[in-house]
Amino acid sequence: MHVDHAPAAATFLEELDLFASTVTGLDDDSLVAASHCRGWTVGDVVVHVHLGLQEMLLGLVSVVESAPDTDAGSYWRASLPTNDEAADRLDNVRFVRLLAAAYRRPSGLVRHLLPTVDGVRSAVRALPSGAVRFQGHVLSTGDFLATWAVELAIHQLDLARELTPAPPTAGSLRLTRATVEALAGFALPASWDDRTVALLGAGRIRPDAAQSELIEARLPVLG
Repeated sequence: MHVDHAPAAATFLEELDLFASTVTGLDDDSLVAASHCRGWTVGDVVVHVHLGLQEMLLGLVSVVESAPDTDAGSYWRASLPTNDEAADRLDNVRFVRLLAAAYRRPSGLVRHLLPTVDGVRSAVRALPSGAVRFQGHVLSTGDFLATWAVELAIHQLDLARELTPAPPTAGSLRLTRATVEALAGFALPASWDDRTVALLGAGRIRPDAAQSELIEARLPVLG
């Protein structure tokens, strides 16, 4: 699955601005509401996104001449580098919760996020079309930005368990659907809206009986 640089950059920046404006409008009580991420509050999701954007910056400054070995679909199957081979998903859940709890008030974690958002926005606007090295792989810049647009779209949906934020942008939801279908290996019914496909693809909702029969346990596919 390949995504060209210009549309991927536009989609990512639109979704980045939406996520930032959404969380900026949340008060302390809203930030401790439950999210769709198991074990995380809305504020925990914000911390997770902040950590991700900080890591994304490393990719944005790692332009290479090498040919890509990973695309916008296969990226989601690639193993993430780690400095702790014994760590598992629960360790990550607890780490993010502990980091979020270190802020004096939940609103502090949003204030900490915003300068990183500004830095990422500027770096993406300056990024030339080509390839970058990220997490031990080489991706085209379009595919790299596409994976992050999908990441942000999923986390925008994660905010909506107890709250009613704006939905992800239409472009990022279309990109998420394309990613889910590429990983699943087949097109999902057109009657399933992009939001439903994103939630199923990320394992945020359980399929009903009819959906389960069709997808044959091939979802979720997004880690």
